[in-house]
Amino acid sequence: MDFYEETLSREDIFRGRVFDIHRDVVRLPDGKQSFREVVEHSGGVCIAAVDDERGIYLVEQYRYPFGELTLEVAAGRLEPGEDPLDAAVRELSEETGLTAKDMKKVGVFYSSPGFLSEKLHLYLATGLTAGRQHLDEGEFLRVKRMPLSEAVDKVIFDEIADGKTKTLVLLADRLINKKD
Repeated sequence: MDFYEETLSREDIFRGRVFDIHRDVVRLPDGKQSFREVVEHSGGVCIAAVDDERGIYLVEQYRYPFGELTLEVAAGRLEPGEDPLDAAVRELSEETGLTAKDMKKVGVFYSSPGFLSEKLHLYLATGLTAGRQHLDEGEFLRVKRMPLSEAVDKVIFDEIADGKTKTLVLLADRLINKKD
């Protein structure tokens, strides 16, 4: 069976600075019609920066929708037409002040594929050199370095709630420690 859904019409609901929302009428594989509400997002990058002593650099910031501080990997939105690798280099430098000798793409992450088009490109940054943080206007965060093993424990014991961070911390641990 072909699972493809054909878009029959689109209604723009909202156009914003960070995302847009549209409602589509689709034809399902069985020929019936249904609706799909989609949040369109340009996508982004997230970076696990791991130093030679197996320390990982995370950022702590306030997340308004949840009213709490979160611990996350460095991350940011893609500019229109921007290459994900260029964005990863930019975001790592802006948020942590770090530059990486090696920046390896280790996968992609769909935040919530049922309604959100955001595609995050996951990177592992190694060969780190410290520099100066240069945050965007209105961006407030604190860089925290901890052993990668401690970050893994924080993921396992639900002290890190962010999905992209959970995924990338576990991937980084697997790649850095070359587990079978």
